Amino acid sequence: MVIVDDYSRWSWVKFLKSKDDSYDVFSKFCIQVQSEKELKILKVRSDHGGEFENEPFELFCEKHGIIHKFSSPRTPQQNGVVERKNSSLQEMARTMIHENNLAKHFWAEAVNTACYAQNRIYIRPMLNKTAYELFKGRKPNISYFHQFGCTCYILNNKVYLKKFEAKAQKGIFLGYSDRSKAYRLYNSETLCVEESMHVKFDDKEPGEETPEQIDIAGSEDSDDYSEPDQILELNGTSEAVTTPDIPEAATAPDVPTAEASKEDHNSSQQVIKSRNSFKYKSSHPEDQIIGNKESPRRTRSYLRPEESALGFLSMIEPTKVDEALTDDGWILAMQDELNQFKRNDVWDPVPKPEHKNIIGTKWVFRNKLNEQGEVIRNKARLVAQGYSQQEGIDYTETFAPVARLEAIRLLLSYAVNHNITLYQMDVKSAFLNGVISEEVFVKQTPGFEDLKHPDYVYKLKKSLYGLKQAPRAWYDRLSNFLLKNDFKRGQVDTTLFKKTLEKDILIVQIYVDDIIFGSTNASLCKEFSKLMQEEFDMSMMGELKFFLGI
Repeated sequence: MVIVDDYSRWSWVKFLKSKDDSYDVFSKFCIQVQSEKELKILKVRSDHGGEFENEPFELFCEKHGIIHKFSSPRTPQQNGVVERKNSSLQEMARTMIHENNLAKHFWAEAVNTACYAQNRIYIRPMLNKTAYELFKGRKPNISYFHQFGCTCYILNNKVYLKKFEAKAQKGIFLGYSDRSKAYRLYNSETLCVEESMHVKFDDKEPGEETPEQIDIAGSEDSDDYSEPDQILELNGTSEAVTTPDIPEAATAPDVPTAEASKEDHNSSQQVIKSRNSFKYKSSHPEDQIIGNKESPRRTRSYLRPEESALGFLSMIEPTKVDEALTDDGWILAMQDELNQFKRNDVWDPVPKPEHKNIIGTKWVFRNKLNEQGEVIRNKARLVAQGYSQQEGIDYTETFAPVARLEAIRLLLSYAVNHNITLYQMDVKSAFLNGVISEEVFVKQTPGFEDLKHPDYVYKLKKSLYGLKQAPRAWYDRLSNFLLKNDFKRGQVDTTLFKKTLEKDILIVQIYVDDIIFGSTNASLCKEFSKLMQEEFDMSMMGELKFFLGI
């Protein structure tokens, strides 16, 4: 059973013997979490499963003043938060088990550890905080985290040891305890799961097998367990509560050691080398082996940085152009921006004029995120340092209307009531399409200076990001284009344009360079998309799902 707090996205996982236990587990959970947070649960959302839609469940909700809402039959997207959480937990647990060659009957430990980690590492989009920080009121400490499935050594302090018996027992790390400051471990000698904080970890490379893992993976798998069932979504806000956390680090017991000789040291190095070296069959011809057979094994996690480099996608936003020029991803982003200048015929290189104000330029680097907060694009923007512009010389009019969020919400409401599907499009480097009438000169691009003509400057023919008149120039260009194609401008909201054709209507809402449009006739949307693509360079088009955090 998976429970998710709607505000913080903090998640709980409850393991059931059968679905009949759902009511008992949920009732105990409600009492516990309300006592812990000193808050009242307002709403609970679930599907129409028999374990949730029954008389005891409804009586409990009525008694405690909880509103129980349901998603429509066969419509899991209406309960999307908990559905996605349930899916991500299963996928993460499956990966953890197979990556470390563990037996399938450890699935509950893997799911529990995956939930524990997600609560502390996943960042809530827009709020830019982890679920732990939103729910607990403080930033999490993950310095004590270890790799799931790695080999560990557990201090044997439960039985009387003779003089030369081993003080530690081998085990496999399975996760973290919810009720104590300890780790959950599988003891390979006692064949049971135990909790202890007296552990020393041997974090290995993912995918590298150990003898214990091979024995466990070959043992009989249990089929009496079922996968965790998706369930409820807990609504409401959270307050800061101080609760004990997992220890930052667990230390191993001091074991007396003897000084090793040089030969022992060399032999240990050979054992480590052979353990990490590529394993191949003796019957396999060595000339057919790709790469160095003595090099360590490379797994998927090892190749992730290389995959990121091959995709030319950087996760770090540089603050200076010198830093960006050392990253292939940002170099491509800057070249793409300059190609937009060339395609839109933004400027012309000219000798530096005398007695003219020359405006500087700078690079701004931003990572574009999707609705899950994942980096999907590196965006480099060349902007003018508009603060050095002089009014009356470099610019005159600067006002440009911008759609209010209330207007966008009204449009969404209107579209829902009239069964209109809304679409979103983004004009690539929109401000570069605006024509300016003033005579403006800017310096050469930092990092891309013309070595043949270092004293040259650029005379602008189109607007540039950062110029005070750029928003107005873009709005004039776009509005004139729409009016030319039989659109009518709104009298109250001048960023709203509409076009009627018999009984059908096409609505266009402009928010700077983002455009929302929809129609009662799907063919009108296709015609509008084609019309915009012929006039402007579009970078994103599709059904509206995420817009300005709404």
